[in-house]
Amino acid sequence: MQKRTFSRKYLGIPYALFLVCFVAAPLIVLFYYAFTNGEGAFTFRNLTGFFTDPNTLGTLFYSFGIALVTTVFCLLLAYPTAYILAYSRLKAKSVILMIFIMPMWINFSLRITALKEILTWLEGNLAYHPFLNTVLGMSYDFLPFMILPIYTTISRLDGALLEAARDLGAGERGAFLRVTLPLSLPGIMSGVAMVFLPAMTNYVVLDMLYNSTYIMGSLIGSYFAAYDWHGGSMIALILLGIICLFTLLTDGAQEENTRGGTLL
Repeated sequence: MQKRTFSRKYLGIPYALFLVCFVAAPLIVLFYYAFTNGEGAFTFRNLTGFFTDPNTLGTLFYSFGIALVTTVFCLLLAYPTAYILAYSRLKAKSVILMIFIMPMWINFSLRITALKEILTWLEGNLAYHPFLNTVLGMSYDFLPFMILPIYTTISRLDGALLEAARDLGAGERGAFLRVTLPLSLPGIMSGVAMVFLPAMTNYVVLDMLYNSTYIMGSLIGSYFAAYDWHGGSMIALILLGIICLFTLLTDGAQEENTRGGTLL
């Protein structure tokens, strides 16, 4: 009688079943509704309708603008912070880093509500600056996701590289521009991906800060709320394609920098 041996491949069966049930199957349903009409017939009308409707295109560009400004703002705040923390000799820098992470332990709704009260006290009426309030709200929410990967990357850089750059005549600015900044690009790209992609769809911040403008997440929700599953599925599919394209671009930039630390 042949003895059965346990293979490590069997450990992947639960994960494969999970992927089939909760990734592949929903994507199949999404593709089905995106390329069919109310009668179930195949059509490209949902796709062409997205690119010919000024409302959907306006929402896409507005979402892209919010995500871009939020990402740039977070990067401008996060990189100096991560750089100072990484090269600081303070014994309590781990505590300082935890201070940036601690807001993530608080409920998201409570944090945005607290920010809303502060902005209301400063501005009086939040309807006067909807774009600015949205950027501030999303930056407040996503800033730790930008700080952590950059800090991890910079803190793992080999200090001998900076010493070699200084021995070759580079000043502090030259060593930063030629050594530290290029080698920290993987952390930057990781942080950009973790901020830009959620910022395009996070409509909760807009709703809680009294911004009536739609972004991609709220637009998809409005289609499904109106029982237009076909139009909503197509918008979700287009957004998925944009996210995949952005991910491929950021992965390509990371592969060009083989050294530079780990990603969050």
